[in-house]
Amino acid sequence: MNSEPVVAYLGLGSNLGDRRQNLERALTFLGQRLKVAAVSCIYDTEPVGDVNQPRFLNQVCQVYTRLAPEGLLALAKAIECKLGRVTKTGAPRPIDIDILFYDDRVVKTEELVIPHPRLVKRAFVLVPLAEIAPDLEHPVNGKKVSELLAGLNGNQGVRRWQGD
Repeated sequence: MNSEPVVAYLGLGSNLGDRRQNLERALTFLGQRLKVAAVSCIYDTEPVGDVNQPRFLNQVCQVYTRLAPEGLLALAKAIECKLGRVTKTGAPRPIDIDILFYDDRVVKTEELVIPHPRLVKRAFVLVPLAEIAPDLEHPVNGKKVSELLAGLNGNQGVRRWQGD
């Protein structure tokens, strides 16, 4: 555990069940252990990778935590499990929680890579992240989130969710 809280950014996604409720419940559980400081709007997004699955609802939150990166990962996995996630990466799921950034740290272990290795190519992460932290700098490439988003080829089917 850290003595001083650090800021982290988490990506949330859901494409099974009541997607909005899954996001809300994940944020509630996160708020029981972390200080949730900012939350983006919800975005309706196309699946990436295995495209033969339901559309996602995605959002990003900024949290303050004293947990080490590995502890934050354990918390995210426990919340995913509590909300019914039993599938492998890429499959449809009620909730997915990814650590996008943890302060300005770079972490590379077998279980965890921070910054998230694919966030720079994913509009479903960069659009909501740019909403709450456009000037956040990527600790590896030095680019701001707004610059990363501007560098994408379009918004990849990401649109603000208006409700079902």
